Amino acid sequence: MTTLQLKNHPVWQDLTEIIENLDANNLVKQLLEECFYTITGYWDEQDKYYEAITLPQTTTAKLISSSVGFSNNKRFLKLEFSLLAYQWSLRKAFEASWFPENQSYQEENQPLEKIGELVIIYNENMEFID
Repeated sequence: MTTLQLKNHPVWQDLTEIIENLDANNLVKQLLEECFYTITGYWDEQDKYYEAITLPQTTTAKLISSSVGFSNNKRFLKLEFSLLAYQWSLRKAFEASWFPENQSYQEENQPLEKIGELVIIYNENMEFID
């Protein structure tokens, strides 16, 4: 039986370099813009179902997990993000379900709060899969 040790393999250095150079916020922002910040088929923590929810356009993302996967002959990169927003923007978003694009709601000294998580899967060419 052959034993292979990956602990010091260059693949980890390459993956680390790729992850460190990703603009996580930009990846998530691009995806959210394509769906107009609306997520369909959402279940909250209390198992309440929402047909659609609209996130505030001020939503930002922080990369919390990354992994590489293999399925048959296909390779993919799975990225998990925390979605963050200002509390005041959440109230506005759920009250109005939209944000005027030319208006800024950013207020000083408002902490970002976690509003959920998002998992994005890309193929080896960084093309969106799921």
